[in-house]
Amino acid sequence: MATLLRSVGRQGRALQTIVNNKSFRLLIFPLLKHKASISTSEKKKDVGAVVQPMEKSEELKKLTDKFKDATDTEENHVSYGYVPGNRDKDWFLYHMIMFACVSLVVCWGGFILAYMPDYKLRDWSHREAFLELERREKEGLPLVDPDYSKIDLSSLPSDEEIGETEIVI
Repeated sequence: MATLLRSVGRQGRALQTIVNNKSFRLLIFPLLKHKASISTSEKKKDVGAVVQPMEKSEELKKLTDKFKDATDTEENHVSYGYVPGNRDKDWFLYHMIMFACVSLVVCWGGFILAYMPDYKLRDWSHREAFLELERREKEGLPLVDPDYSKIDLSSLPSDEEIGETEIVI
């Protein structure tokens, strides 16, 4: 236990020398000086409120008569726009469509796009190109042939066949 206390004391002294170092103070203290003081005024509890009943307007009387027998949920229902007359079916369709859009389209659509097979065989063409370069290096051939295709396999028309046709290179 004594050795533990000695080591903690040594670390405390080392930390104190670091904190007392001027370069450390110049680096850290400007960051710590910015404080936002919030002052509040005294709370006054001697303010009172008086409630005086007001007369209801004609509009308010009509509305209270209309919704007198309605439950709170029917009175404050705002339709989602799928089936405005039927509250339960409207709620059900809204939640099913949102589930389908978010869960099925976004999640599963992203999953399918991420793990879709090689589109347009891009990875295959890269692998094939590296294999071809490796084969040419082993055989001592140039990496890229100056002739794209073999000349003996292609036949060009003679000058008589070309005639006056303009050739653009």
